[in-house]
Amino acid sequence: MPRERGEKIVATNRKARHDYAIEDVFEAGIVLTGTEVKSLRAGRASLVDGFASVDGGEVWLENVHIPEYTEGTWNNHNTRRKRKLLLHREQIDKLAGKVNQSGFTLVPLSLYFKDGKAKVEIALAKGKRAYDKRQALKEQQDKREADRAMSTKGKDW
Repeated sequence: MPRERGEKIVATNRKARHDYAIEDVFEAGIVLTGTEVKSLRAGRASLVDGFASVDGGEVWLENVHIPEYTEGTWNNHNTRRKRKLLLHREQIDKLAGKVNQSGFTLVPLSLYFKDGKAKVEIALAKGKRAYDKRQALKEQQDKREADRAMSTKGKDW
């Protein structure tokens, strides 16, 4: 059987970029069971309420919903269990130092397969306030209107 190549995105957390100011992004492997991998390969997962925490020198992904595998048996996995993330020691130390500072948290941005291995992209992020979110939305809207005006300006009617 040929090995998989490339990336296959399973789930993304689009709301994370709206709710948080992204400081730094890390790619980590995930420790999964067999039925979790099969469920992910079917393209089923949700990162909406997910977060990561540093506990005892290890990074854990919590509250990420991977539904039960439909063809699984009695040994199916729990849907929202803690899953260990695989990172280098210096990355874990950097994350632990930043998370202990006030306001920083670890948020999963996307879950994907890279060359056949399950990976998660986690971000070191700081929560935005309501006025920051409104300002970001206004900037996006202004940019969209400017692009629209520029595209119609060049057309001769």
